[in-house]
Amino acid sequence: MPTAILFDWDNTLIDGWAAIEAGLNAAFAAFGKPAWTREQVLANVRKSLRDSFPEHFGAEWERARDIFYEAVHATHLEVIRPLPATIAMLDALAHLPLGVVSNKQGPLLRKEAAHLGWATRFGALVGAGDAVADKPSGAPLHLALQRMGLSAGPHVWYVGDTSIDMQAARAAGCRAVLLGDAAHDGGIAACAPDMAFPDGVQLADRLHALDK
Repeated sequence: MPTAILFDWDNTLIDGWAAIEAGLNAAFAAFGKPAWTREQVLANVRKSLRDSFPEHFGAEWERARDIFYEAVHATHLEVIRPLPATIAMLDALAHLPLGVVSNKQGPLLRKEAAHLGWATRFGALVGAGDAVADKPSGAPLHLALQRMGLSAGPHVWYVGDTSIDMQAARAAGCRAVLLGDAAHDGGIAACAPDMAFPDGVQLADRLHALDK
């Protein structure tokens, strides 16, 4: 049994891809780059902006960042939706300390959680830029656990949907738990999780059985 669970945000608890896609394509358009389809966004968005934008935009990455965030802020609260199993899973796990560690910018993450009425569900909401490094570093997981008054170890699960999430879990010394089939990231085997669940309801059911 875990003593605490940390979650990734996008594509683990919520669907906010419409805003991310709009922001990326606004930045790409400003630099004369081709737009990405939703499938390309899902397949390529892993790293935080401060790690990925220099790769795409070089020395002008900060200007691209500003264009991206202007587009995201215009729509993100209108388009975010909980994934189908999320609320049932969080309700079932409410007896455990829960937190979020995302590569979405920290203020954006916390604004979205507040908009959904979820801020009180989590003991910590850590996003990109909050820690000294972003995922796949273990630093943001350690920061979240510190804010929750906890320490890392295999008794803490980190639940995400990509290989970067699994890498971050291991870097922090936590158990790496995959949610979904990771079809957008090479599949379950490529992500190499410690455990995998098709959806949040089955994860909660497994914990309920362990608790018994």
